[in-house]
Amino acid sequence: MSTIKSQQEILQKLGISALNPMQEEAARVIKQNNHTILLSPTGTGKTLAFLLPVIKLLSPEFTEVQALVLVPTRELALQIEQVAREMGSGYKVNAIYGGRAAIKDREDLQHTPAILIGTPGRIADKIRRNQLDASKVSFLVLDEFDKSLEVGFEDEMKEIIQAVGRVKKTILTSATQGVNVPKFVKIPNPAYIDYLHEKNDQLTIKRVISPEKDKLDTLVSLLKHIGNKPGIIFCNYKDTIDYVSNHLDQYDISHANYYGGMEQIDRERALVKFRNKTHQLLLATDLAARGLDIPELAFIIHYQLPHREEEFTHRNGRTARMHSSGTAYVIQWKGETVPDYLENLSTEEPTGNHQFGPSEWTTLFISGGRKDKISKGDVAGLFMKQGGLKSEEVGAIEIKQDCSFVAIKKSQVKSAIKKLDNSRVKKKKVRINEI
Repeated sequence: MSTIKSQQEILQKLGISALNPMQEEAARVIKQNNHTILLSPTGTGKTLAFLLPVIKLLSPEFTEVQALVLVPTRELALQIEQVAREMGSGYKVNAIYGGRAAIKDREDLQHTPAILIGTPGRIADKIRRNQLDASKVSFLVLDEFDKSLEVGFEDEMKEIIQAVGRVKKTILTSATQGVNVPKFVKIPNPAYIDYLHEKNDQLTIKRVISPEKDKLDTLVSLLKHIGNKPGIIFCNYKDTIDYVSNHLDQYDISHANYYGGMEQIDRERALVKFRNKTHQLLLATDLAARGLDIPELAFIIHYQLPHREEEFTHRNGRTARMHSSGTAYVIQWKGETVPDYLENLSTEEPTGNHQFGPSEWTTLFISGGRKDKISKGDVAGLFMKQGGLKSEEVGAIEIKQDCSFVAIKKSQVKSAIKKLDNSRVKKKKVRINEI
């Protein structure tokens, strides 16, 4: 067990000077109540809002899982794990989820984490196999609980809640209004923290009229109007993404694709490349509307409108987050009828003509990660000291459990791989290649 850190030390490590009002209220309400429902829009810092008060209540002497966080998707599990690790609280944190090798779960659970994050299917499986004793859990968090119910995890959630038994505190979070809490969750008289009605004055929503039904040329015109900034283009279906992607390729507009049918490794790499600016655009389904660790975005585009207003709100939550302004564009075919909530939008005419050149960054894969005790400093040192790159030629570094990723300037790729492939980092000999 590492040294347990205070909240002030955790915030300092995260580079946060003060909590926002929602997080402050959450800390107070969760401390005072056994059952709490936290409703707040995507991107407002809910993860920190529940982790901080939970970490305060953990005991360094306790050797079983103390806090269990259930999430609907692998991506959200990974995001919360990353935030919890970056907090450097001193408590062991692990995430387990479907699609991950079972041997990795066994390795992580061998030395029991204080905080375990996971998808209901994988957590229920571990309980059934007696690989996880959930009976000692004191704090249960159902993050984006409505989404877990929506994607069919009800039976597994019932099973887990029964196995957990009586807990000291239960916290449910959602970014959606009016969701019914099922009886099996057993939270009588919960305290509510509701920030869903907070108006986001930093978000601007604009309509862009397309003369053509397929909207492709209008999309390209809009992207040239916006310029080379980070953003997400939302579509409803995988087939639409493939169709739009092929069109963007014709204009050499660099982008990553992201949807449910992709292999997990491809989804993770798409996000890595989006975060580190190898790609400025993400072409995605609503899978990217919430529960992803991605940076501030200048804009999002609704190439297709979602089927429900609620998803429209979640998508928009990807821009104008926290302290930044942002724009959501709705591309509307001139013959298309739109829902009532979009009737009074101002219309924007795409007039800009910014050119989309290829990104100056590329992403390298390194075959060593956290389990090899490799840190961001080790990777930066490898590329700058041994590789001879200047600090401005090395971009974002991400350390995963068994691998790492680094963005470097495209002009340095060949020489860096030639010099550094098969180098040693800590005691690990690593392979390095471009992805």
